[in-house]
Amino acid sequence: MAETRLPPADWTSREDLAALVAALDPAGAKETGSGLVRYVGGAVRDTLLGIAVKDIDMATPLEPATVIERLKAAGIRSVPTGLAHGTVTAVLAGGPVEITTLRRDVSTDGRHATVAFSQSWQEDAARRDFTINALYADPRDLMVHDYFGGLADLAARRLRFIGDAEARIREDYLRILRYFRFQARFGSLPADAEAEAACSALAPGLKGLSRERIASELLGLLALPDPAPTVDRMAELGVLAVILPEADPGALAPLIAAETAHGIAPEPLRRLAALLPADPPLAEQIAARLRLSIAQRKHLALVAARPAADNGPEEAARPLAYKVGREAALDRLLITGSDTAPLDGWNIPQFPLKGGMIVARGVSAGPEVARILRAVEARWVSEGFPGTSRIEELLSEELD
Repeated sequence: MAETRLPPADWTSREDLAALVAALDPAGAKETGSGLVRYVGGAVRDTLLGIAVKDIDMATPLEPATVIERLKAAGIRSVPTGLAHGTVTAVLAGGPVEITTLRRDVSTDGRHATVAFSQSWQEDAARRDFTINALYADPRDLMVHDYFGGLADLAARRLRFIGDAEARIREDYLRILRYFRFQARFGSLPADAEAEAACSALAPGLKGLSRERIASELLGLLALPDPAPTVDRMAELGVLAVILPEADPGALAPLIAAETAHGIAPEPLRRLAALLPADPPLAEQIAARLRLSIAQRKHLALVAARPAADNGPEEAARPLAYKVGREAALDRLLITGSDTAPLDGWNIPQFPLKGGMIVARGVSAGPEVARILRAVEARWVSEGFPGTSRIEELLSEELD
């Protein structure tokens, strides 16, 4: 088989990475025959696909204490981010790099794994989820090491679990959601039948995962350019009903079409809102169940206050934005298929009338001032936010 090397990329020529490699593996292959450190996972996969690399991970047979010792000797700061699982983070000028000792699983419970350190690259690869994520590259010659056919799968845009799909999922049920996220990002159709069958059969195991992990994967999927076909497939296989039984998968494609037509970037929370019914209390309940932040919960509730499909059109864009804020208004308009153009380049104005101005016109401070403020503001909004002179007129009419 022909050898494969990583193509040149900006990150592979970083001087701080070269210094890191030299610190961990000063002798290179001369000492061990295979070197003591390799790039692994997403950086290798994405470079082979010509995709910009965000995070760089390394693997090594060196145990964490040795990694820390060698980095310290080289003047490289390290953070013990996951010693129980063998991970040390090197703090570099170009960004942090996670360095993890080769591992093998000793036991798993569907959520967490107990691991033992290993000296075998193939053993480490065998415990990873998908073949395309089990690719390693030597940092010195950029030679790619592939133990489970990941290169062929990457070329075919085929997403496969390593080994038996059900066994991989039983090790960590979150791999079901990771499968669909990676399928939406890297896969092609038809999907791997064994993988889909395993995800469908073992979907109930997702109930044992933390809500935070589920929310993170779900929002990661919804952030992709077009996750609608994948979400549809999750519904067909019975996976979506386990994590989001209230979802209407058919609502996602029209929203993505509207985003595309208006040149608006994907927003995962907007897409989650589209999947949910137009029911603010229910939206808040679901957001709480997924352990979303307070700000995210409030946003979902605002967007869920949109009219249901059979309850008439959404409010006009500018009055709506004034009432609920620009982001929530934009989301509601896109979800309901309404016109967003009035918001282009428009800044939400501030209502200039204050209570003191009404009191100065002879109205006693109290509830009457508040009533007049609300009345004038409502007319100001309905008339398209006119200027100060018109506000004066509106106030005079209310006082007459």
